[in-house]
Amino acid sequence: MSHKTALEIRTDDDDHSQKWLLPLNEDVFSSHLSQAGEIAQKVFGEGSLFSPLLFGKFFDPADAFPLWDFDSELLLSRLHSSSKISVDWSETDDKYILRAELPVGARSVEVALCGDKENLIEISGIWNVGNPTGRDWKIRKWWEYGFVRRLEVADDADCRKMEASINNDNTLEIIIPKSL
Repeated sequence: MSHKTALEIRTDDDDHSQKWLLPLNEDVFSSHLSQAGEIAQKVFGEGSLFSPLLFGKFFDPADAFPLWDFDSELLLSRLHSSSKISVDWSETDDKYILRAELPVGARSVEVALCGDKENLIEISGIWNVGNPTGRDWKIRKWWEYGFVRRLEVADDADCRKMEASINNDNTLEIIIPKSL
């Protein structure tokens, strides 16, 4: 039997202090690096040992502690498709329908409108690898892993009226009516 769980749509008008904020993100770093000279490209570019994107995500030196517990599956996740969310979309006369398979174990999925553009949607969520079993564990991972996907929808989409739900615990469905 299938079940459907409705999700609340978050807008920038809402105050969510728990939202992750990074002043220098991957897009900003890539933009600065593309304007830099050849030496900076060699030192900080993709594939360099000094690249902040070495482990497939933006590396903040102030947050180096998670790297002490080296988990190759996590840090090299860009080599795998497990952390990528593919989104299928379809269109009818009056709405757009987006469907995304969520990563296994995903929870706390959030759908939000982003920034000043009203047609930019962000899908984000967190999951954890799992709890240790038995009573003999000595160390436990204390952080969770996440995913983010941003999508730009058509100009005639009315994102302020969109609805989101999770079907069968693994498929996110977002319905966006067209503005008439």
